[in-house]
Amino acid sequence: MPPKQVAKRAQPSDKDATEDQTQGQNAPQTGSHRPTVKDMQTDSIAALAEAWTNSGSGTSEYDAQLIERVYNDELVKNDYSVAKLALLEVSQYLEKYLWPHYDPSQSPTVHVLSIVLMVNEKFRSRVGAWGAFEESPDNFPAFFEQVLQLCLQETDLKLKRYLVVFMINCFQSLENPLIRSECMRLVSLSTWHSLVSAAKREVEFKEYPQLLKFWRHLEKKFDAFDEKQQERAVFERTWLSEMMKGFVQILESIEQDEEEKIAYCERFMEFLIDLEAQLPTRRYFNTLVEDHQIVAICKLSKFASNKEVGVLFSQLLEILAFYTGFEINGHTGLALTKEEMTDIHAARLSKLQRIAFSDFKDELMDLAMSNLRAIESRASLLKHFENLNQEQLIQLCQLLNIRTTKITDPTSDLSRTMLLEVLLLQFEKRHSQIDRINSLPLYPDENALFEDAAVKEEMYNAERPLALPKLNLQFLTLHDYLLRNFNLFRLESNYEIRQDIEDAVRRLGPRAGAIDGATVFSGWSRMAAPISYFKMVEVAKPNLGEDKPSLITADVTFNVRKYTDAIQAEWEAIREHDILFLLTVEAQEESYEQWDGKVSFRKHYGLKHVRGCQVVSVIGPNGKPFDYKKSDPKLIQDHRTGNTRTFRIALDSNQYKIDQMAAKKSGGADVYQTFNIVLRRQPQENNFKPVLETIRDLMQSDLMVPEWLHDVFLGYGNPNSAHYSQLKRQVKEIDFRDTFLDLDHLKASFPGMKIKAKDGDESSLTAPFVVKFPEAPEAAASGSKKKKGAEKTKKEKAGQNQEQAQDELIVSTYKTPSMGPYPEDVPNTNKVRFTPTQVEAIKAGTNPGLTLVVGPPGTGKTDVAVQIIANLYNNFPNQHTLLVTHSNQALNQLFEKIIALDVDERHLLRLGHGEEELNTELSFSKYGRVTSFLEKRVNLLAEVDRLAQSLEIGGEHGSTCETAGYFYSYHVVPLWKEFERKVAASGDSLVSITTSFPFGGFFSNSPVPLFSDCSTVETALDAAQGCFRHLSKLFEQLEEVSAFELLRTSYDRANYLLTKEAKIIAMTCTHAALKRRELVNLGFKYDNIVMEEAAQILEVETFIPMLLQDPEDGVNRLKRVILIGDHNQLPPVVKNTAFQQYGNMEQSMFTRFVRLGVPAVELDAQGRARSEMADLYKWRYKSLGDLPNINEREEYKFANPGFLHDFQFINVNNYKGQGETAPRPHFIQNLGEAEYVVAVYQYMRLLGYPAEKITILTTYNGQKDLIRDVLNQRCSWNPIFGRPAAITTVDKYQGQQNDYVLLSLVRTKAVGHVRDVRRLVVALSRARLGLYIFGRQRLFENCHELESAFKRLLKRPTKLWLKTGEMYPNISRLIDSEVKADGQDEEAEAGKKAGKKGAKKDKKGAKKGKAEVEESASTSKDYEIQDIDQMGEYVFGMMKEQQQYAIQQQQAYLQSITEPMETESAPNADAEGQQDEGSMEVDQE
Repeated sequence: MPPKQVAKRAQPSDKDATEDQTQGQNAPQTGSHRPTVKDMQTDSIAALAEAWTNSGSGTSEYDAQLIERVYNDELVKNDYSVAKLALLEVSQYLEKYLWPHYDPSQSPTVHVLSIVLMVNEKFRSRVGAWGAFEESPDNFPAFFEQVLQLCLQETDLKLKRYLVVFMINCFQSLENPLIRSECMRLVSLSTWHSLVSAAKREVEFKEYPQLLKFWRHLEKKFDAFDEKQQERAVFERTWLSEMMKGFVQILESIEQDEEEKIAYCERFMEFLIDLEAQLPTRRYFNTLVEDHQIVAICKLSKFASNKEVGVLFSQLLEILAFYTGFEINGHTGLALTKEEMTDIHAARLSKLQRIAFSDFKDELMDLAMSNLRAIESRASLLKHFENLNQEQLIQLCQLLNIRTTKITDPTSDLSRTMLLEVLLLQFEKRHSQIDRINSLPLYPDENALFEDAAVKEEMYNAERPLALPKLNLQFLTLHDYLLRNFNLFRLESNYEIRQDIEDAVRRLGPRAGAIDGATVFSGWSRMAAPISYFKMVEVAKPNLGEDKPSLITADVTFNVRKYTDAIQAEWEAIREHDILFLLTVEAQEESYEQWDGKVSFRKHYGLKHVRGCQVVSVIGPNGKPFDYKKSDPKLIQDHRTGNTRTFRIALDSNQYKIDQMAAKKSGGADVYQTFNIVLRRQPQENNFKPVLETIRDLMQSDLMVPEWLHDVFLGYGNPNSAHYSQLKRQVKEIDFRDTFLDLDHLKASFPGMKIKAKDGDESSLTAPFVVKFPEAPEAAASGSKKKKGAEKTKKEKAGQNQEQAQDELIVSTYKTPSMGPYPEDVPNTNKVRFTPTQVEAIKAGTNPGLTLVVGPPGTGKTDVAVQIIANLYNNFPNQHTLLVTHSNQALNQLFEKIIALDVDERHLLRLGHGEEELNTELSFSKYGRVTSFLEKRVNLLAEVDRLAQSLEIGGEHGSTCETAGYFYSYHVVPLWKEFERKVAASGDSLVSITTSFPFGGFFSNSPVPLFSDCSTVETALDAAQGCFRHLSKLFEQLEEVSAFELLRTSYDRANYLLTKEAKIIAMTCTHAALKRRELVNLGFKYDNIVMEEAAQILEVETFIPMLLQDPEDGVNRLKRVILIGDHNQLPPVVKNTAFQQYGNMEQSMFTRFVRLGVPAVELDAQGRARSEMADLYKWRYKSLGDLPNINEREEYKFANPGFLHDFQFINVNNYKGQGETAPRPHFIQNLGEAEYVVAVYQYMRLLGYPAEKITILTTYNGQKDLIRDVLNQRCSWNPIFGRPAAITTVDKYQGQQNDYVLLSLVRTKAVGHVRDVRRLVVALSRARLGLYIFGRQRLFENCHELESAFKRLLKRPTKLWLKTGEMYPNISRLIDSEVKADGQDEEAEAGKKAGKKGAKKDKKGAKKGKAEVEESASTSKDYEIQDIDQMGEYVFGMMKEQQQYAIQQQQAYLQSITEPMETESAPNADAEGQQDEGSMEVDQE
């Protein structure tokens, strides 16, 4: 019987729909058109594309007319349609046709423009753009020059804009050497030929003499060029100037609604901002922009003042103006402090005063004689300059080397208005960004949420720029870095908050009341409740020097009667510091209707105000602050049985001040008396305020990134400079402890290196090993001061003749000292045989500096991180290490592995939520560790008492830590020294050791006797010394615990533990951002930071954990930064497409460092998946192989029972006439794939596969919900099936794995966000033993980005092949006996035919189907599943078999316990009835 369609389809919540939308944010799609299969088959481009798509791997024959036809007929006629461009990009028009046939001397302009359009489309689609050029780079310089010429010559404004977009993409790709070499010539010092005069250059050269030397060098080089080279050099050095002149001409010609001119000017502004925002490009360009007066020209243009169409342009202009005057010395690259900026501004004003005094005494005497503060504002300067006439203004500007003629017409003087604006921009005081940010409310209001153009941008289509900062490779300063991140993070938070508000308001169903029109709520929401009562409690006076209230509190009360206990518990979980939102909704008549998007959400529902607040306390029934844990039990009971809940909240002072000023100005009502909804958010999504506060705090503090990391962090200089090989503080000798299992492991870990025993005897080398590394020649050179060769000292010359060769490792060993006779004294050791690459990562992490470890799936990233931490702990016992991850799950996995190594538990601390999920009996939270220390203290003091009794020394020695310390000093140590004296006096006699050992009584309870009959002098002495070490450690622990006797409060004890005792502190990046201020105030210190999942963490969330401590003597004490991640897997989640793509917010610091070329260790052996399964994603990495366990472990040797293949792509056609569907936008489902996946899951469970070893993954939340519904319908009634380990999305499953994965790709019309190769890598790498992918073959096999994976997948049949007659676990059929990937053998072909015949018979009836199944099982043949219906029938047949078998077993049991033979027939009859009834039930299901 085929599985029926589920009666009740999964209905999406708004949150689910949003999540489906946001899953695509990391994908290449940008919200605009992506070609579907139908498009690729039916569009006119498909026929043209056959010319290059059918050429195989070779180059197709060139036809210039074809390029003309594509350009004119497909692109120009369709107005450069995104759909057409996307089709051409997907068909690999650039790679297979345009670039291979490009010839600088013959290719026409349309050929060049076509390449430009394809590159732009690749950037829009978020796929690699420069690969084709890098494979064949010879013609790129000529092509680039043609593009530059077209930028100046092209008259079509749309094409001109596309050319500017191409240049923007080029300057955003400076990490590519091919692109960088062409772009940087355009912004070199030679561009200063376009300055207004040589005098202006001389002023700059006088301030920076080295520039004059460089200028002369360039002039000499130019003079040596031939005529053609000189012509090109002049063209390049004037190109930017000519582009700006052209931009000004277009800007000044804009009338009201000239869309193409407007679009071009906006794009050109983006181009200027990008050049200003990167140090290498702004160094000389900033002077050129200032000279050409671009900011003043734009500011005074009619377009900028147009409030309807010029808003975006004005916002971009504001960003450009900010960067032109940014606090950085463009020539040295040094950030300028507030004091230095003040000095520069003062110097400019002083120069102006001197000129005014000497040349304009009559007109500007007041200006010349005023103090600087009196003339720094725009108003005061304008007042003085108004005294000058036009000629005098021109004269003043000339004396100041300011251009006085138009850049577009040197014969025309600038207008008086323009001259004044230029002077004012030059001399007015710059407004402080810090002051502006400090005045911003950290909670968004209704305007920030619903009116901000960037936040409203649902699906960014890349057609227009946005007034957003970009996170690219480089930043001007740390302040610039934080400012960009602050703005993007704030906007992203606003976007998420807006979605939550929209969801809650829709669910509450506000509508206008029938009588008085007051707002009533017809629905309900889990996350929001109508307010019953709101009262302002306190508005405190401003602090000294401030003009805003120091504190504003209010009480908000709401009713929870209609909520279930579970939802009430969620509201009760709200605690101090949690964030809530207060909403004012004044419903309109039409508010009860469903919102259709034609009018704004705010207008439709009447949303008037949104204000954020922070919970101060919960108010109990008695009107006083209340705590669910500490308050009186009766009070808690009364509170919980009541219907209302009250929170005391703190409102934002800045926002309150703004609201009061607005109300006073407009005479409107008080916002704070209108709130009628209180809204909460999920705790894990509601941390925006502390993160923003942390960034704001950092912007106002003296940031100290370690000096060795500073340049690399900002993206400048040598990307190798922070690597340990380039630093002076290399660790020359490392104790690797348990890293190496034996000598062979050590030798294998350093291929190409010779192992030399320190004592000359290699046979004596056993683990643990201490390895001395040769000093790298470059490190030696960089570590010594440069001296002339003749002046080298003898010591330096001797250093060159090192005893240790460069290919030699000097290895020594030592005996691990015994720590005592008890099992807990035996240290835990590593069992992992690390590969050479893993050892290199461990070595790099142990050394100071920046270490990047790229860990492909299953390569042991966690093991490497744990070993680095263990080595740091043992090699540098006084250093503290901070361990940071993105998720609690990853943090707990790391922490559990650290616990299992030789790390003392008292030095471990786990901060933040999630500690309770640790798989350990011990508590490693702050307060859990305090409790553990106090318990340990009691146990240790009891041991002291026992020791005193065994030594027959009277007194209360174990009463306190202090008395225990005296006991150790005055009794234990003297006894041990006396023992050592006696043993030495006896000549190390065995008898002397055993008889004079003073602590034998104390250690009488050891599992084995200390001294046995076969003990030697060496073993006996070692045992005695081990016992004393045990005692020493006991008293050492007591000394550490002694502080807890003096500190009385849990808070003080916990903080002491954090700052003094803990050596390894673990937290998530979110916790670090939340608690930074608190940690800094406590004096928290650490020396090393290890960050796992680094490629999944936002830039700023990676940066904050590096700054959880104050500098010491102006120096950051951080010695090591170890980032471990994989940039080939999914990046951080950014929900808003505009921020994710235009702002590049999804880029992690880890990915940025990789792009910059920072040295990274890429792990090269995986131990997770079968080798052939790993081939599906190995192509994405440089040289990913397999660990030995893939060939050695039994589970990898045997095939998956019941399946012919260990992995397959199963083609799923339309089911019941449908492929993908979308009940709501972005909530994408595919019923056919859902039914197929669940049927295969049932099949696996019937074969005996454990449910916890199976995971079902999909690429959309809509499909996840549908699969859950189908699973509930199919399996909930039968305990045999249960539920799989997880049913979730690929994005949520990153970092996890399981033995068997069933993957639904969902899409049948367009590839969707799986086109992002990073998502594909995650999807294909979650399974260890079996991977079965369900999707539409003709869609995914034609996707260029997925080609490498699908070529391998499609070598196997696309119909599911089963192996009958097998049960889990399989211990007979080896994986090698599977059908080979490249085709079926004869036996399999025969089985395939038999399977097809069997399938036809199956469809004739269940009885015949059952017989076929039984026949297949008895012969154990290969069996092909044709479609979903047949799989359902097959599973149904198996279920009937199992049911009949169960009934037979029941009959046999009943028969065995029934004694009278006469009654045997009755149970049989009952059983028959039971069988029929059971069969009926199954049929109904």
